[in-house]
Amino acid sequence: MDRIIEKKRFSLKRILIASSSVLFILAALYGFILGDHSAKLNVELERVTVSTVSKGPFQEFIPVRGNVVPLKTIYLDAVEGGRVEKRFVEEGLTVQKGDPILQMSNPALELTVMSQEALLLEQMNNFQTIRISLDQQAIERQNQLIETEHQLKIAEIDFEQKNGLFDRGLVAKTQYETSSNNLEYWRKRREFMVQTLYQDSLYRSGQIANLESSVQRLQLNLTAVKQNLENLFLRAPASGQLTLLEAEIGEQIPQGKRLGQIDVPEGYKVRAEIDEYYISRVNQGQTATCELTGSQYRLVLNKVYPEVRNGQFEVDLEFVERVPEDIHRGQSLQLKLALGDLSDATLVARGGFYQATGGNWAFVVDPSAKFALRRPIRLGRQNTDFFEVLEGLEPGEKVITSSYENYQNIDKLILEK
Repeated sequence: MDRIIEKKRFSLKRILIASSSVLFILAALYGFILGDHSAKLNVELERVTVSTVSKGPFQEFIPVRGNVVPLKTIYLDAVEGGRVEKRFVEEGLTVQKGDPILQMSNPALELTVMSQEALLLEQMNNFQTIRISLDQQAIERQNQLIETEHQLKIAEIDFEQKNGLFDRGLVAKTQYETSSNNLEYWRKRREFMVQTLYQDSLYRSGQIANLESSVQRLQLNLTAVKQNLENLFLRAPASGQLTLLEAEIGEQIPQGKRLGQIDVPEGYKVRAEIDEYYISRVNQGQTATCELTGSQYRLVLNKVYPEVRNGQFEVDLEFVERVPEDIHRGQSLQLKLALGDLSDATLVARGGFYQATGGNWAFVVDPSAKFALRRPIRLGRQNTDFFEVLEGLEPGEKVITSSYENYQNIDKLILEK
């Protein structure tokens, strides 16, 4: 009689199949949950620049291009307008103070000057006439006083005689009284003349002072009028090199036009243009350096021009300690202008990565040197060589500092040798 054989629920084959399925599912879950899903890119190590983060002294400075200009320049302007008649010197020549440079003519000005000169001379003559009249009046008053004192003396003598005779009854009373009244009259007249002479003297002194002051002003005006003609003859106000002269013979020059300039040989300075972004950080007293013919020179910023034109403002810098011997006017110099003091900082080399990241992240090379991971960082000050690291990097770490042009959406770089 046949016997029913029951199959085992968990055979070895089923166990193996189930185990394989579970392992496959677990592996899939692990890869999905814990696996590396970052965007990767393989790059050749020799095609990127790797820099080591360091700790050291740091000073923020900016590159500045400047031009050599004279330390002192004197500009020549046309004080009076006119027609150029003669040029005595040419551009580039050295002139001494007082040397003639240009001669101009202005017939209308010459006629005006002659008319004003005649008018001023007439007024001066009138003032002189008035002064003579005052002097004559003073002399006349003095003569009248002398005559009054003379008559007073006669009246005193006559009264003394009449008084003596009247006491002895030898003179009539009417004669005595007449002599007394005459004496009193001349005494009062003398007193009046003294007061009049005093008042006239005060008036005359004030008038003469006013006249003298007026004459002096007229003389100054006359001198100024004559100076207008002298201004048609342009002379060098100082010794130096005539580096510019813009006036041709026959040219009509308007009043106030810039005719040229003289560079005084007292040394040189550097005039530079700086981006307006730095205008709040650039101040007098800051220092700069430049390299010329293998030697380094120091400069100090002594003037900031606040006017901004085309997004830039100008500064003047002067050499300190020593001035290069072989520089000349108009020469271009590359300067490094320091914006802060020297201090210790964590540093990373400048590179093309900054243009793509703005200093907010960078690829940091793993110690194995097989890959580099994207990491957020924060950079601060900068100069032509380094960025100051504020957060995200430590000294000794290596960073890819070359361009990230094709890495913006990449999280991991696989470095291939």
